[in-house]
Amino acid sequence: MNKVPMTVAGEQRLRGELDQLKSVERPKVINAIAEAREHGDLKENAEYHAAREQQGFIEGRIKEIEGKLGSAQVIDVTKLPKTGKVIFGVTVGLLNLDTDEEVTYRIVGEDEADIKAGRISVTSPIARALIGKEEGDVVLVKTPGGDVEYEISGVEHL
Repeated sequence: MNKVPMTVAGEQRLRGELDQLKSVERPKVINAIAEAREHGDLKENAEYHAAREQQGFIEGRIKEIEGKLGSAQVIDVTKLPKTGKVIFGVTVGLLNLDTDEEVTYRIVGEDEADIKAGRISVTSPIARALIGKEEGDVVLVKTPGGDVEYEISGVEHL
């Protein structure tokens, strides 16, 4: 089975969601099904069918999260030696050489990526171009909008 890289924070978020689903959402939908059964004929009981459908979604999401956690390789970047190289889990400061705009990204696993929060997937074009480079290097990133040159202004193990 292939191991999927994941940060400590990403694992904690998934475990929190799994706990919420198992301890809150699952019992709530079981109660809703039991209550809907008391209303009589199940064939024409919309509340029962809606609760059963919700139960299917919850059980599916629980299985999905358990699968992701089972194949996860949790990497705590704070415990790795600080070499100045861009690796999975680090926070990278970039300077766009064309526009002088500065951006900061954290390289995370695919499931954790959220560009608005400054987290990019390790499989994204930007991250793939940055991995292995060092602070001060100039990197050419091939994007759908054209090639962009960035200078790595900082690498932090947060």
